[in-house]
Amino acid sequence: MKVWSQFNQAVANRAPAPVESDPSDQEFEKFIYLISHDVRASVRALIELPQWIEEDLLEEGRELPATVTRSIRMMNTHTFRLDRMLNDLLVHSRISRMQTFRANDLNAAIDTVLEKVTVPEGFKIERELNGHSVYMGERDVLTMLEASISNSIKHHDRESGTIRISAQVGSGELILEISDDGPGIDPEYREKVFEAMAMLQPRDEVEGSGMGLTHIRKIAEDCGGNAEWLDVDTDRGSRLEIRLPLYS
Repeated sequence: MKVWSQFNQAVANRAPAPVESDPSDQEFEKFIYLISHDVRASVRALIELPQWIEEDLLEEGRELPATVTRSIRMMNTHTFRLDRMLNDLLVHSRISRMQTFRANDLNAAIDTVLEKVTVPEGFKIERELNGHSVYMGERDVLTMLEASISNSIKHHDRESGTIRISAQVGSGELILEISDDGPGIDPEYREKVFEAMAMLQPRDEVEGSGMGLTHIRKIAEDCGGNAEWLDVDTDRGSRLEIRLPLYS
């Protein structure tokens, strides 16, 4: 994980920027855009070219051996994973950057996230937000909430489930809790899952880059808060607590 450590350190060395007009932020954003544009263009080519080759061969009446078809499918799977991982690394590099810090209504932010996230038919999202807002960049709020909700859905082991999002104020902090009735997390791995690209299940079983919880913790820490797993009272379920400082 040496490459990740170097990448993360480079991002961490840049102080959070609450204003959009900082020239250094604009330069950094331009650099990231150029890298992402060129690299992702190559990734998209890797996704499309095998499909074109397969289509051309079929048009010529050549039936592909089953082994070749499987290899093409496997190549597509890994290339899509590469594209997702690259996108998530870019998201991570932009946390706390090039955004206006302001109060974001949590209820409205969750509505926005749920327009993007596919919630399975048997799942329900419960809210107890008490009218609270969170003070940070809008993009970071949406990233944090999307990662939290998606994580609960992705790792659930049943066709139906409940995800509960609550917010309250205590000890000068906004305490945001995302809980679910899924299989839960073994206490032994509660810290490990916050590491970049950490996956407790094989990617063939649960698709993902392993960056969602990494995003959540970095967003919280950049605001002077933290994210951690709490104990649950039953043999199932998980409780993710995100503590953020209050701003007047």
